[in-house]
Amino acid sequence: MPPVQGAGEDVRIPGPTALRMLVGAQLRELRETRQITREDAGFAIRASASKISRLETGQATFKPRDVADLLTLYGVIDDKERSAIMILTGRANEPSWWHPLREVVPDWFEACLGLEQDAALIRTYEIQFVPGLLQTPGYARAVVSHAHRVYDEDQVGKRVELRMRRQRILVGASPVKLWAVVDEAALRRTIGGPAVMREQLRHLDEMNRLPNVTVQVVPLDSGYVSRGIGPVTLLRLAQGALPDVIYLERLGDAQYLTKDHEVQPYLHLLNEAGTEAEPATATSEILRRCIDDL
Repeated sequence: MPPVQGAGEDVRIPGPTALRMLVGAQLRELRETRQITREDAGFAIRASASKISRLETGQATFKPRDVADLLTLYGVIDDKERSAIMILTGRANEPSWWHPLREVVPDWFEACLGLEQDAALIRTYEIQFVPGLLQTPGYARAVVSHAHRVYDEDQVGKRVELRMRRQRILVGASPVKLWAVVDEAALRRTIGGPAVMREQLRHLDEMNRLPNVTVQVVPLDSGYVSRGIGPVTLLRLAQGALPDVIYLERLGDAQYLTKDHEVQPYLHLLNEAGTEAEPATATSEILRRCIDDL
């Protein structure tokens, strides 16, 4: 699959995360048009400049009163324009699908869940594990309980359920496009035992046959080195006005990059990994060899 330069059409209704980003982008444009500083905007809603920054990037929940006050400050007096933004604000504050599982969702991971839901395209490069969106229940359970050292059975079960529900975006009337590049070392690392691993590898083969899923493998003998960078995920939203997001997960934390000069190096890395990997047509044979060697 060649490097993707733009998002295709998508008919899914935006979820809360994309809506927050859309409202935030509108508020930022209004503020900048009026040449109002973040400090002055923050003062108007009894908040800090950093709070305005979080609102404008969709990283904070909107209070209707704050949005109304900002619209007044920015000179938006037309009832229809105000009403349109306030309606979007209300929808952006609706509970997300993972709300019933909130206790096992770290604060830093919520944005990723929302971005997955609203994405038109997800690209990921994994060197240690099978990507979460492609994991089987057995493999996910082993990763959560052993690799992530979660031992409470109830917590493990809920985390596995969360991971399985995330995968619903790959099926349905308007599925997300997923392009995953996986290091062969991740496929040969026996997580959960041989039986679990066989099931996982067969599942990968099945997923690679879906029209919206591409799985490539970087072979062990390729000599490719990712410059010490861990897993990288790019999320391209269906709403074309919003920027690509790079998601970098770390131990107990995550980083979200949206500025073009931050995103481009990781986009280059993803393109590079895809070029170094075997084509998706070779994935079935690679997976078969991995299964035979178990």
